[in-house]
Amino acid sequence: MVKLLRTNKLQKLSKVLVLALSLSLFSCGQKENKDQENGKFTFGVWTTADAKKSDADYSKEFKKYKDGGIDEVLINTQTDPKLLARLVPLATKEGLKVHAWIMAMNRPNDSIALQHPDWYQVSKEGKSCFDNRPYVDYYQWLCPTKEESRNHVLGLVEGLAKVEGIESVHLDYIRFPDIFLPISLLPKYNLVQDTELPQFDFCYCDACVSKFEKEHHKNPKNSHNTSIDMEWKNFRLNAVKAVVDDAYKIAHKHNKKLTAAVFPYPEMADHMVRQRWDKWNIDEVYPMIYHSFYDEEIDWVGYATKQGVADLEGKPTKVNTGIYIPGLKSDAELKEAILQAKKNGATGVSFFDGNALSDSNLKTIREVKSAL
Repeated sequence: MVKLLRTNKLQKLSKVLVLALSLSLFSCGQKENKDQENGKFTFGVWTTADAKKSDADYSKEFKKYKDGGIDEVLINTQTDPKLLARLVPLATKEGLKVHAWIMAMNRPNDSIALQHPDWYQVSKEGKSCFDNRPYVDYYQWLCPTKEESRNHVLGLVEGLAKVEGIESVHLDYIRFPDIFLPISLLPKYNLVQDTELPQFDFCYCDACVSKFEKEHHKNPKNSHNTSIDMEWKNFRLNAVKAVVDDAYKIAHKHNKKLTAAVFPYPEMADHMVRQRWDKWNIDEVYPMIYHSFYDEEIDWVGYATKQGVADLEGKPTKVNTGIYIPGLKSDAELKEAILQAKKNGATGVSFFDGNALSDSNLKTIREVKSAL
């Protein structure tokens, strides 16, 4: 009888141990699946391509990034699919993922667009970006509302999306010109921007005004104060969103993701450049949290990251924090910026740009990565 009771107890204990082990394995499996689904914390770098550079030199550059802890490169090929197709296998061979970086609405020296002066954005003063460029000469902004100009941009997106082996089409300058510059840049242009200035307020082209009038039964040019006209502001936010949403469809049609470099967090992007990226259909955003542009300290990287993550709560869009290398005073600040981004919900960080990364920077990145 005692032996039988002991046997029953052992059997029950065995069942409990098996159940506990099963639950443990299930829990571990769930964690592995979740880790696989969410991916590891990634490190990327923006870089601009030069067709004259040899394959050997590119392989050397890509190897340097990989050895320094970099996982992906966001390459600007001036929307040249052939150059991109040449570089993808070189980067892939070194273990890097490739994103096709495109200047979207700002199209400096676009030979096709320049044949169509009516494609360009017009300021509240009535001056076109075609020949009156705000701030700098490379600000040549196309209108996101006009069918021909937006279709031109989307055609360029599709050309890059067709390239085999890329991870995403990466939109940049997917916004309007800066209605407000970052505070640290104002002295460079001898500007005070306490209000929305008409020479930096876009787009008042015939296509935008006509479409807005049709939808809202008023002309923005006659507005008493366009800075507080929410319908007019949202009209422009939605014009950008519509381009992004169409680009998303194009990228996914070719089994690629859509990503974008954006301003630090949605409310700030809304205020400064008519860009509300938490409303977009997009896979991942790379907010350019360049703290030095805004006279902020390193902990602002964490603050701005957290704001973006919170605004995207419940959405599948990931946040990859952009870090401006020339704005860092030391490798200790580089380490702190990375940790601030991770602590506040980013799924990765990217550095601007490849040319700015020193051997010491790469050593720091590698060390931080191995410690995560």
